[in-house]
Amino acid sequence: MTEEFRHLGSGKTEYHYTVNPDCLETFDNPHPGREYTVTFTTGEVTSLCPITGQPDFYTITLSYIPHRRCLESKSLKLYLVSFRQSGMFAETMANRILDDLVKVCGPRWMKVESVMNPRGGIGLTVRVEHKVDDLE
Repeated sequence: MTEEFRHLGSGKTEYHYTVNPDCLETFDNPHPGREYTVTFTTGEVTSLCPITGQPDFYTITLSYIPHRRCLESKSLKLYLVSFRQSGMFAETMANRILDDLVKVCGPRWMKVESVMNPRGGIGLTVRVEHKVDDLE
């Protein structure tokens, strides 16, 4: 593989605690002529309630069909960690993740599902989706 990554295998990992899409990295889709789905799941995403400042804990599932570029997993982890000290509602966070990831890798299709751990006895799930009908 000839890709050069800033984060993968770089030794000590540097974490950011404000949302940082610049840490996202991609690589050439090794099978651009084939439609296939890539899914990432993590239960380690947190952000802060913008009103109370209390932490919210999420399970994020990201599924996408690549076009020309694929997401590199360590950079995705670093990006998701960057939400840790950011105050935003779940709806904003899910849409921000989708927007940033679509911008960096230009998938054929992508879905972000954000499941917030129940707080006060109420759980919250936000699903957002991106689809491209015509690709070159």
